[in-house]
Amino acid sequence: MDRKQHRTMRVVTAAALALGVAGGSYGIANAAGGSGSSGGTPAPATQPQGWGQQRPDETPLTGDTAAKVQAAAVAKVSDATVSRVETDADGHAAYEVHMVRSDGTLVTVYVDKQFNVVDVETGMPGRPAGKPAASQPTA
Repeated sequence: MDRKQHRTMRVVTAAALALGVAGGSYGIANAAGGSGSSGGTPAPATQPQGWGQQRPDETPLTGDTAAKVQAAAVAKVSDATVSRVETDADGHAAYEVHMVRSDGTLVTVYVDKQFNVVDVETGMPGRPAGKPAASQPTA
């Protein structure tokens, strides 16, 4: 290998190394910064669309409580995917589970402290037919 090829190889190697460090740094910074809710618990990557952001006056459930509340909701509404499990700030029950049916219909299941389902509501307040805002016709 002549001197010119050796220099070119060194420049290419240095550029590749710099690009790798920059890309890795970006990935680490992006993962550390995140875009999760202010509640400290990031939304699942597969969270169904339609519910929007979590309210600041409601707290995500974790651990055994979350598992029991979710199990009660899924037993009651088995044809929907759980979007979020949290406390209920509106006073319907102790907990609420936001769910989305395969047709896009939004469902909220309210669960008491004994893990009994006390109410099931279809849709969001002010949204007819239980559809997310994006699927509503415009006037």
